[in-house]
Amino acid sequence: MTIRVLIADDQMMVREGFSVLLNAMPGIEVAGEAVDGREAVDATVRLRPDVVLMDIRMPNLNGIEATREIVASDCGARVLVLTTFDLDEYVYQALRAGASGFLLKDASARQLAEGVRIVAGGEALLAPSVTRRLITEFAKAADLPARPAAYRGGAYGELTERETEVLILVAQGLSNQEIAERLVVAESTVKTHVSRVLVKLGLRDRTQAAVFAYEARLVTPG
Repeated sequence: MTIRVLIADDQMMVREGFSVLLNAMPGIEVAGEAVDGREAVDATVRLRPDVVLMDIRMPNLNGIEATREIVASDCGARVLVLTTFDLDEYVYQALRAGASGFLLKDASARQLAEGVRIVAGGEALLAPSVTRRLITEFAKAADLPARPAAYRGGAYGELTERETEVLILVAQGLSNQEIAERLVVAESTVKTHVSRVLVKLGLRDRTQAAVFAYEARLVTPG
């Protein structure tokens, strides 16, 4: 099945460059482009892409607010944030708003296509060390509350102790395979735990789970 992508960036050269790269990739097509956040939201609702490549710093409506509106619209599109700097202060806010991950604008064609496919498949672009570093750095700076009272005996709220353990490992950037190796269980078992964590906490994907874990103080930044 072809993955349809919307590219939102106020720089024409960036849009055209990504369009050429993605249209050359098998199984991916560019469904449209947007020059600002407001146009990105409108185009997402109209064109129903699978993935939106979203620049953060755009006129009229920035990428953070545009991401928030797209997620709230429940149109099924997943947002992959584009940034020039790997420690852009706004990327963490975009992840909180519902983005499924981020890519640097200087990513290779292969990295770009791989990122689109990962996000389109319902996963989160969370594994790279640069993403872990970003979440860690801005979790430090965030105004985080104390660990909720719902945390008791090694578990959080409705989560079992093992599900909480899996959540913490997800927040540390481990893949399902790495978590399975750490816990000495089957990878399919980890997938089941992750799915239950997302359902119980009402989260969309692994990125949202990671942000939740940091903000709930289940994971200590750094």
